Amino acid sequence: MNIYQRYLGSLFFNKRFYIAFAALILLFLMGYALAIIFVIAKIVTAVFFLVVLTDYLVLFLKRAGIVAERALPDRLSNGDQSLIGILLQNKYSFRAGIRVIDELPEQFQLRDFSLYTSLESDAQEQLQYAIRPVTRGEYTFRDINVFVSTPLKLVVRRYKIVAQRTIKVYPSFVSLKRFDLLAYSNRLSEAGNRRIRKTGHSLEFEQIREYVNGDDIRTLNWKATARKGGQLMVNNYTDERSQQVYCVIDKGRVMKMPFRGLTLLDYAINAALMLSRVALLKQDKAGLVTFSHRDGQVLQADRRRGQLNNILEALYDQQTDFGESDYERLHALIRTKVSQRSLIVLFTNFESLSGLQRQLPFIRSIARRHLVLTIFFQNTELKQLTTAPATDIETLYIRTIAEKFDHEKRLMVRELQQHGIFTILTPPEDLSLNTVNKYLELKARQAI
Repeated sequence: MNIYQRYLGSLFFNKRFYIAFAALILLFLMGYALAIIFVIAKIVTAVFFLVVLTDYLVLFLKRAGIVAERALPDRLSNGDQSLIGILLQNKYSFRAGIRVIDELPEQFQLRDFSLYTSLESDAQEQLQYAIRPVTRGEYTFRDINVFVSTPLKLVVRRYKIVAQRTIKVYPSFVSLKRFDLLAYSNRLSEAGNRRIRKTGHSLEFEQIREYVNGDDIRTLNWKATARKGGQLMVNNYTDERSQQVYCVIDKGRVMKMPFRGLTLLDYAINAALMLSRVALLKQDKAGLVTFSHRDGQVLQADRRRGQLNNILEALYDQQTDFGESDYERLHALIRTKVSQRSLIVLFTNFESLSGLQRQLPFIRSIARRHLVLTIFFQNTELKQLTTAPATDIETLYIRTIAEKFDHEKRLMVRELQQHGIFTILTPPEDLSLNTVNKYLELKARQAI
């Protein structure tokens, strides 16, 4: 840092300085009427500038009066709040007034962000603030600007702490922790998942255990019962494992539609991450396919320890294209890359019945070799318009058009179901829960 930057480039004045300066000007104007006031004005001005000089020297003679450091997490979760910390240490010999301006990533578009505090001499304090990213990718935090003033609050010194750091914003992983223990203990219903009655039992044997009320009497093991001296024993079966689950994500223009700060693609990616986590906990293999008007990314289904991290890395920088998605290309991609029968969870969106019918032959062709679950989104704003009271011709017209689009969505669901394709029509905020529900239902029915 050169001399100019240290002693003049970092110099600012507080509001109190400008108020006092304006008062001096007024005092000099009054001095034109009375000579004694003019003399007083000159004395007060000399005292004022002497105080300002003292204030300046107290702030600037010390090389590093304030130390600041930013505490960042290793990664951020898209759509979830994260806490950022600024650790401050006052090395001055007086109580310092402090204003902190952190140079946040450009994605937040915050131009008036600042934090205020005051620190006693040799004291430390950590300031915290919350951020909520709504786009995935790399976020760059730049320098920290700390503005310090003495108790006089006339002169301000700026400390510019170089603290540039780039971190990645991944699809929402915060809610995964809540699902982990629930999935391990088969208590996903506590997170909102409805219980599905099993139609029969899987052929995958797990263990023999004692009978408890409610067990299926068809699973009684009479040989083990005889060895236990009459204590009823039952065979315990578990869901079939090592089944392949592929999350197929449409990145076309239909997924660019925003909802509460996130795009439909963001909701689909969060749900795909959640489903992959639950599938891996259920000992199934999770894979990933992305597509648009050109070939996307393919991650072969696996259940290795690092598979979820591979999916996370593949998803964090996915962006929507603005072309129309090519389902014929998707059909060829799945045909060549996915040879074993799998559950294909297709995250897409259709806004018209004709748009669905153009792509339906390719979806049906995929469904001949795999179990296809098609998930598309309900336009909740249109849904609200259908229930709004019609007070004039214009609102009646808008309500009629909204009802037409809402009815067309239901026709799409019926069209897919008529061809034996499982379908979910869901609001974006309920996507993750409804997707996991349907996966568990298909597992319980042994449909995969």
